[in-house]
Amino acid sequence: MPILKAGSRPPWVGLGAAVWVQIAVGNGFNFTLYSTSLKSVMGFSQQQLTILGVANDLGENFGLLPGVVCNKLPPWIVLSIGACACFLGYGVIWLVVSETVESLPYWVIWLALCLATHSSAWFSTAVLVTNMRNFPLTRGTVAGILKGYGGISAAVYTEIYTTVMQNSSSKQLLFLTLGIPLVCFALMYFVRPCTPAAGEDSAEHGHFLFVQVASIVLGIYLLTTTILIDVLNLSAPFTYIFVVIMVLLLVAPFAIPLKMTLYPADRKKPGTLGLPVGYSDHQIPSEDNSDRTEPLLTPSSSATQLGSFHEIDDASDIDILLAEGEGAVKEKKRPRRGDDFKFHEAIVKADFWLLFLVYFCGVGSGITVLNNLAQIGISLGVDDTTILLSLFSFCNFIGRLSGGAVSEYFVRSKAFPRTIWMTCTQVIMIITYLLFASALSGTLYAATALLGICYGAQFSIMISTASELFGLKHFGVIYNFMGLGNPLGAFFFSALLAGYIYDEEAAKQHGLNLLKKSVSCLGPDCFRLTFFVLAGISSLGSILSVILSIRIKPVYQMLYAGGSFCRTQDSGH
Repeated sequence: MPILKAGSRPPWVGLGAAVWVQIAVGNGFNFTLYSTSLKSVMGFSQQQLTILGVANDLGENFGLLPGVVCNKLPPWIVLSIGACACFLGYGVIWLVVSETVESLPYWVIWLALCLATHSSAWFSTAVLVTNMRNFPLTRGTVAGILKGYGGISAAVYTEIYTTVMQNSSSKQLLFLTLGIPLVCFALMYFVRPCTPAAGEDSAEHGHFLFVQVASIVLGIYLLTTTILIDVLNLSAPFTYIFVVIMVLLLVAPFAIPLKMTLYPADRKKPGTLGLPVGYSDHQIPSEDNSDRTEPLLTPSSSATQLGSFHEIDDASDIDILLAEGEGAVKEKKRPRRGDDFKFHEAIVKADFWLLFLVYFCGVGSGITVLNNLAQIGISLGVDDTTILLSLFSFCNFIGRLSGGAVSEYFVRSKAFPRTIWMTCTQVIMIITYLLFASALSGTLYAATALLGICYGAQFSIMISTASELFGLKHFGVIYNFMGLGNPLGAFFFSALLAGYIYDEEAAKQHGLNLLKKSVSCLGPDCFRLTFFVLAGISSLGSILSVILSIRIKPVYQMLYAGGSFCRTQDSGH
C-alpha cells in the first residue's frame, strides 16, 4: 500500500470544511423531529419506536469498518460512501413518512434507519481522523471543536425544520436524503491530509480561539432564534433571514485560511514544524506500511523516547542496519501506554475496557434521555418539544467544546488525566437524573441543560484520552470501537428499559393491550423508574472513572509534567 501523501498547505481549510461535515454527522439527532410522525403513520408502540432509536444509534456509532478503511483509502472516498448510505437510508424513511408507499415491514424500516445514520460513522471518521492527524499537538482542542459542531447540529436541523420545512417531517427527511449528500460531495476535496500545523504559537492559539468563539456565537444564536420563532410565531421572510445568518456563522471558520492567504506569514520549514527529527510530515502511514514508517505523532512512545527527543541523531539507514547487525537494535517490544497500539494490542488492556465502560455509562444513559426527549416533554405537559431539543443540542455542544478545551488546559498546566472530568460530569448526571425523576415544577429545562453539557463532555474527553493512551496510527478503529458504547446504552437503557416501562405505564392509564396500539403516557411515572436506574448507572460510571484516572495518572505525568511534551515537540530535536 503506498504511503498517503499530505499536502503542503496549512490544514485550516480542511478544518473549515470539517465543520460542515460535522453538521452532517449530526443527522441522527433528527430522529426526535420525525419519530412522532413515524410512530403515528406506522402505528408503532413506544417500545417499537425505541427499538428504532437503537437502530438510529447503532448505525451512527458502528464505525469499525470506516475505522479500518480510513487508513487504506483517502478521505474523499470515505465521505462518498457515507453520502451514498445517507441517500439510500433516509430515502426509504421518507417514502414511509410521506406515505408515498403504503407500508413497509418493520425490519426494512429498522435496517433503512440503521443505514441512514451509518453515514455519520463514515463522515465522522473521515474528518476526525484526518484533522487529529493534521493537528497532532492540539488534539484535545480539535476534538472539542469538531465534536462540538457535531453536537450543535441538532439545533441547526431544528432551525431548518421549524423555518424552511415548516415543521414538516416528510420535508425534513427529503432534505436529509438529498441535502446532506450534496454538502459532502461539495466539500470532500478539502478534507485531506495536510502538513501538520506548527507548534503552539500565538497565531495558532488565536485561530483556535476564533473558531471556538464563532461556534459559541452560533450556538447562542440558534437557541435564541428557536425560542423567538416559537414564542412570537414568526413566519417567512423573517425565518428565512434567520437561516441565512446561520449559514454565514457556519462559514466563519473559513475566515482563517482566507486571512492566511491574504496576509501570509513566514512559515517554518518542514523540519521545524514541531515534529521530531526523522519524522516526515508528508507521510501518513497506512495499515500496510505501519512497520516501515514513523508513527504519526503521538504524545509519546514511552518515557525513554520522550526523554531522548533532544538527543535523537541523524543516523542514516546504513547506520541503523549496522547497529542491527551488531545487536544494538533489539527486537520490537510490546507497546506501552502512550505508544501506537494496533487494535488487537489495545483490546487486551485493562485501561481500554475501563475507558469503554466509563464512556458507556455516560453516553449510554444520556442517549436514553435524548431518544425519548419528545415523549419525556409530552408526559410532563410540554406542548412544543423542539425547544427542549434545541436546548439539549446547545448544551451538548457546550459540553463537547468545553470538555476538549478544559481538559486540554489542565492536562498541559497540571498534567491532570482527562478522565477526571468524566468523573465530575457523571456525578452531575446523577443529580440530573434525580431532578428528572422528581418532576418538580420548573426543573425540566434546567435538568435538560445540565444533562446536555455532561453528555457532550464525554465525547471529546474520550477521544483525546484514547488517542493519548493508544496513539494516532490506528486511532480510527479504536475510537469507533469506543463509540459502540452509545448504541449499546440505547439498546439496554432505552429500548429494553425506558420503552418497556413507558408502554406498561400507558397501558395502566388507558387499560389497553399496547401490542398494536399507539397511545401516549402522561405524568412523571412514565419515566421515573428509568431515571432512577440511569442515576445508578452514572454512579457506577463515576466509580470506574476514578479507578481509571488513578491508573493512568503516571502516564500523564510522563507526557505532560512540567510542559516537557510541548517543549520537546516545539524544539524539533
